[in-house]
Amino acid sequence: MPSRNVDRWLWLAGVIIVLDQLSKWLVLARMQPGDSIYVAPFFNWVLTFNAGAAFSFLSDAGGWQRWFFTLMALAISAWIVSILPRHSGEFRISLALTLILGGALGNVIDRLRFGAVVDFVQWHAAGFYWPAFNIADAAISIGAVLMIIDQLFGKHDSDDRAARSGHGKRT
Repeated sequence: MPSRNVDRWLWLAGVIIVLDQLSKWLVLARMQPGDSIYVAPFFNWVLTFNAGAAFSFLSDAGGWQRWFFTLMALAISAWIVSILPRHSGEFRISLALTLILGGALGNVIDRLRFGAVVDFVQWHAAGFYWPAFNIADAAISIGAVLMIIDQLFGKHDSDDRAARSGHGKRT
């Protein structure tokens, strides 16, 4: 039943895209670029457009970065869709890939519509302001952390093969 498992992960990626786009639609309907709304002593809503990547990397590169990041996100998304069937029964890695897929495609939609990514969540403390981000960025970040955790602590097929062949660690 791998196909059904993959379908569930693709549906979850779709939900992430919808939540991301819905949240951006709400923010765009209520705020102007540069507006800031106080929410809590550590949190604001602030509407910004990021033409670059994480932390505004390459945001002032002249426009070519829009297509570079769009193509990169589409290539990564295609790669994720191609490998997801092999991992669809592994919860942590499938969730990680799905979060990255949904986040990447959510931001691709922004790049195609606006030429930049809509960011609106801003955390801050003691005068330090974290760069604004969105639901897609959060999904990508959580997915990346889950991938790292899986690589560090997950049991992998190569571990199983080595143990079965007698080449694994002996206890």
